[in-house]
Amino acid sequence: MRIPFISLFTTSPFDGLMKHAEKVKECTWAFQQAIECHITDRCLTFEKFREEVIQLESEADVIKRRIRGHLPKWTMLPVDKFQLFRYLREQDHVLDSVEDVLDWISYRSDPGIPKELEKDFFLLLDSIIAPIEELSKMVSEARKYFRSYSEKQRFVVKKIIRSIRQQEHDADTAEDIVKSKIFNLIKDPVTVFHMVRLAETIGSIADHAENAGDMMRAMIAK
Repeated sequence: MRIPFISLFTTSPFDGLMKHAEKVKECTWAFQQAIECHITDRCLTFEKFREEVIQLESEADVIKRRIRGHLPKWTMLPVDKFQLFRYLREQDHVLDSVEDVLDWISYRSDPGIPKELEKDFFLLLDSIIAPIEELSKMVSEARKYFRSYSEKQRFVVKKIIRSIRQQEHDADTAEDIVKSKIFNLIKDPVTVFHMVRLAETIGSIADHAENAGDMMRAMIAK
């Protein structure tokens, strides 16, 4: 019989995961604003949003180190600690990819996206926002599950995981559409390379969100 999580651990490591997930979600707004700013080339605050993302990523790193450094070795956990750390790594990779996208944009002095690609990049951006926002909800519901081991609550977590998986598939489709149009509409090879790499890096955000979902599924498996 499983021992209730709360009786084994005074401070649940899922509390830390929740704080980290909320920081990832908080980063979403600044990231979205930065990308929209770059795509339309109608604002001068890209660097401001980029700096905000860097700051939030730094704050998330503090939370990540705290989780890794304050997990008592003697404490029994309802999940393998390496699964816990692998989940944290994938959730953290979401932030790393967000920062990578903005860094990649900053390397090229010419702002903006070719007009014929604007709409498709907006659709790609929208497709990766949803799985990011689902992460904090997933961790919150998983925390409830490990307090009760309710089969009903486990189903709630699995439903969110399936939703993230579908959202990642949608992001893959949006990424493929963008890359196809880049190769067929853009002639300058430097722009082609920059745009393709940008689309792939944006798409990787959803990949890491799906990987986090897979790690969570492993943790709640019977």
